[in-house]
Amino acid sequence: MRKTLDKSVRYGEELYMMYMAADGTISRRRIKVLQVGEVSFRAYCYLRKSKRTFSIESVLALVPVIDRERRAI
Repeated sequence: MRKTLDKSVRYGEELYMMYMAADGTISRRRIKVLQVGEVSFRAYCYLRKSKRTFSIESVLALVPVIDRERRAI
């Protein structure tokens, strides 16, 4: 996880994240990681439209967002 977070900060990549909240609910979010700490990280959350702090141990999965161009023929 940490390697993906560090890479995201370095290259400015957006990620899809599966996250488990403290109450056990699971959400899928699109984020842009801003800063990575020892046990948490700061990211802009497109779902909440604000900067949020997330616990690294609560992250279930991280996948890079891949935007593909569409061609009109």
